[in-house]
Amino acid sequence: MKVTVKGHTTIIKDNKDDLGEFISKLTYEIGNFKEQNLIVDLSHYGAIEVKHLLFFHPLSTDHKRNKKSFVMVVSATDFNALPDNFTAVPSLLEAHDIIEMEEIERDLGF
Repeated sequence: MKVTVKGHTTIIKDNKDDLGEFISKLTYEIGNFKEQNLIVDLSHYGAIEVKHLLFFHPLSTDHKRNKKSFVMVVSATDFNALPDNFTAVPSLLEAHDIIEMEEIERDLGF
């Protein structure tokens, strides 16, 4: 797992090409990132099925309860099949944009 901190955002990327192991490791270590907005970058996997992305949904829900963003970067999937409260985008730039918008919404009290 590769971790990069940029300001108020942490980017986490799997560097072992084992999605199951990555989910387990992230689940174990997510408490270390509770004060940061998270971008989980899975773009190097190519297409990922929605059923595999949904393993990250409980992590996303818990992280958002702490008023922090949780955004998945996936190069190809059926984005329309994801739940409304689960954020996935096709690029890192879009992930940063989403976090900026969510920060503004939180600052405005939404």
